Amino acid sequence: MGKRAGPRAAWGDYQTPPALAERVCARLQRLCQPATLVEPTCGVGNLLAAGAEAFPRARCLGFELSTAHVAAARARLGPRATIERVDVFRADWGRRARAWGDPVLVLGNPPWVTSADQTAIGGANLPLKTNLKRLAGYDAVSGKGNFDVSEWIVLELLARLQGRDATLAMLIKSSVARRVLEYAWTGGLALRATGLWRIDARREFGAAVDACLLVCATADRGPPACPVYDGLEDRRPRTRIGLRGGGLVADVAAWTRARALVGVAAPAWRSGIKHDCARVMELRADGDALVNGLGERVTLDPATIFPLCKSSDLARGDVSRAHRWVIVPQRRVGEDTARLEREAPRTWAYLSRHRDRLDARRSVVYRGKPPFSIFGVGDYAFCPWKVAISGLYQPARFTLLGPVNGRPVMLDDTCYLLGFDREDEARAALELLRSPAAADVLDAHVFWDMKRPITKEILGRLELARLAGVAS
Repeated sequence: MGKRAGPRAAWGDYQTPPALAERVCARLQRLCQPATLVEPTCGVGNLLAAGAEAFPRARCLGFELSTAHVAAARARLGPRATIERVDVFRADWGRRARAWGDPVLVLGNPPWVTSADQTAIGGANLPLKTNLKRLAGYDAVSGKGNFDVSEWIVLELLARLQGRDATLAMLIKSSVARRVLEYAWTGGLALRATGLWRIDARREFGAAVDACLLVCATADRGPPACPVYDGLEDRRPRTRIGLRGGGLVADVAAWTRARALVGVAAPAWRSGIKHDCARVMELRADGDALVNGLGERVTLDPATIFPLCKSSDLARGDVSRAHRWVIVPQRRVGEDTARLEREAPRTWAYLSRHRDRLDARRSVVYRGKPPFSIFGVGDYAFCPWKVAISGLYQPARFTLLGPVNGRPVMLDDTCYLLGFDREDEARAALELLRSPAAADVLDAHVFWDMKRPITKEILGRLELARLAGVAS
């Protein structure tokens, strides 16, 4: 959930509100009738209590590491449940599961925290490093080795309940639910996806994430698809996610319509400019002057400043005039910037004055590069006409950008672009990218709850020639 320091953040400890617990169990009553009800991280017992009420004949078992939570859960449930103090990451779930009578319902709201979050705040609430997904060496120690601890818990329990008459119902982040499903489907686990019901995590938990109730059964393998519902009370799914074409797709129906249209984009989509120092590199107009993010009025060589369009500008459709300007000291990545001292002395002096800030940029991409280096720059960036899209905002909106004050418009690194020398070529591409066929390709692949839903990889599937074939 949030990255707040202290015990709650360390444990990802967000208790299920009683009203939500009751709604979850009301949904589950229509799906299963367990003989054994298990909650592996039961906290103070809100979810387990709702389960005991919904399934009065079930044997109820709760497990929790926090001594205070164990006491609260025992007081809450009394003789209706057995509560044990157990570390979910150290327990032998295979041995414990053998003692559970079928049908089993594993109900839970496991910690919503990542291993990186834990490390950053000094938390020790992590599983043993068993490399459950068997990531390749580098991935296992870099970004792909960072995982949600809830993902580990769900996969561990899935593995221990293979072939059993068991149902897992977990309140987890939607991104975790998708990773669990994809791993199970590609790894050949016995899993039948019952459904994914979205919940309002901000309202229920005060968390700015997309979350859901994932329900799946482990008796056998079902088709690699899962219906997605907008709410716990919904009876009809809004869409189905599934494994298609070697990867996870956001909308199986859209993928079926669009699969013949998926190709390789030409020209290739490019990211906007990355500089990681907005206070120095970005400017705004103040009358006839330019002002940087430090409040300084600056005078620069005109050849090195360009109008700048950001994701928010594209989302608003406000692209006809320049609100911001950006300094572009290079025309290609890695170009020697020493030439600026001769060709653009005012810009050179300004950047040199702020070199300490530019040298302090943390990203490793700047290491060993010329002073004042930027990324996302090349011939394409200086094309007078562009078709651009934000990587952040919904709905997907392709926008035509022409020159402003005779200068090509630059985009920031949250945007993607195709560059064109001629207006008619750019307009033709825009028409194809706004077509229903292109919308199907995007609908099939975009998961809107991601931090950056539109990616270069997804846009790379939009082949203009194929889209033109449909339009003709």
